[in-house]
Amino acid sequence: MDRLVNTVRPYAWGSATAIPELLGTEPTGEPQAELWMGAHPGAPSRVDRGQGAVALSEVIAADPEGELGPDAVRHFGPRLPFLLKVLAAASPLSLQVHPDRAQAEAGFADEEARGVPIDAAHRNYKDANHKPELICALTPFDGLCGFRDAGETAELLAALEVDPLKPYVDILHARPESHALREVLTAVLTADREAMADTVHQTAAAAERLGAQDGPHAPAYRAYASIARHYPGDPGVIAAMLLNYVRLQPGEALYLGAGVPHAYLDGLGVEIMANSDNVLRCGLTPKHIDVPELLRVVRFESDGPGVLRPEAESSGEEVYTTPIDEFRLSRYVLPEGGGPRPLSSRTPQILLCVSGEAVLRGEAGEAAELRLRQGESAFVPAGEAVALSGPGTVFRATVVA
Repeated sequence: MDRLVNTVRPYAWGSATAIPELLGTEPTGEPQAELWMGAHPGAPSRVDRGQGAVALSEVIAADPEGELGPDAVRHFGPRLPFLLKVLAAASPLSLQVHPDRAQAEAGFADEEARGVPIDAAHRNYKDANHKPELICALTPFDGLCGFRDAGETAELLAALEVDPLKPYVDILHARPESHALREVLTAVLTADREAMADTVHQTAAAAERLGAQDGPHAPAYRAYASIARHYPGDPGVIAAMLLNYVRLQPGEALYLGAGVPHAYLDGLGVEIMANSDNVLRCGLTPKHIDVPELLRVVRFESDGPGVLRPEAESSGEEVYTTPIDEFRLSRYVLPEGGGPRPLSSRTPQILLCVSGEAVLRGEAGEAAELRLRQGESAFVPAGEAVALSGPGTVFRATVVA
C-alpha cells in the first residue's frame, strides 16, 4: 500500500474552496479545479517506499506486471489504464465530445503523418486512445449530457421567442432527428460570429426571463442563462441548448461514452476516465474548434442523460456499472464498528476517502496499516491483499481484467 501525494490542477473554471475543504487545507485564493490520482504523465501521483518520493508512473514502468498484474498488462499494456480525479467546477467547462478508439487511432495517425506538433493549439488527437469517463457527484452537480429529444428542444427554443432561433425550430420539427440535430449544430458553429453573438445575447435575456418563472424547463433555462453570463456571445450557448440539462444528487453519476456531447457546469465530483487527452470542443472555450472533425465524431442521437446509481453487492461494495474495461468505479459506505471489507487483489487499485476516515490493513496486520483521512488516497498494487474499514466513505477505482 502506498499513500499518494497528488497534484492539484489550477484551471480557471475551478472552485477556489471545494478541494481545499475536502483536503482540510487553506484556500490559496486561486482556482483549484482537479486533484489527480494515478500515473498520467501530465501530473503523476508520487509515492515513497523508503527512498524518497517517486512518480507512480516510474514505479509502474519499472515493474508493470508486479504493480498492475499480468491480466491488466495483457489487456491494457504496461501502464495504469485510468486516471482518477476530484473535479471542482465553479463555472462551466468547455462543451466537448470524445472519439471512440477507432476514430482516435485514425485521427492520431493522420496528424502524426502530417507532422502536426503534439503541443500545437490546433491538434485534435494527443494520443491513439479513446476517453470514456464517469462523473459521480459529491455535492449537487450540474451538467449537460447528450442531445435532448428534437421535438422537445424545438419547444424549448420556440418559447424563448427569439427570431433568429426560428429557423432552428423549423428544422427540428421538419427533419428526421439525426439530420435535424446535425444541421442545427452545424449552422450554429459556422454562423457569422457577430450575428451569432447578437443572437446569444437575445437568447440569454429570454432564458433569464423564463428561468425566473415556473415551468418544466425553468431549471434548464436558468442553467443556460448562467452559461451565457460566463461566455457572453459564445455560439456554444446555443449549442448547449440542444443538450439535456441534468442535476445530479450526491451519489448519482453520469457515464460519458464516445460521441456524446457534454459539459460540466458546477459542483464537486469524483471523476474517472481512460488515460487519454483526446477532446473535440463544440464551444464555451477560447480554444480551437475543428468543426468538420467534430461533426464526424458526434453521435447525433437523442437520449436521456442516463443517470447512474450504484448497484449494491453482498460484499457492501456499491458499483457504478459501465460498458468499458479500462476502469471500474465503486464506493464503500463504512459504518462505525463495521467489520473489515476484503478487497480483491488481482488488479491495481486506487482508494480515495471522501468523508470520515478509512483504514487499510494488509496481511501483516497493524504492521501493514494505512489510515486515510478525508481527501487522502492510496495505491494498492495488484496481488496485495487488503481489508478496508471505517467509519467513512471510500471510492475504489480499478480495472476489469
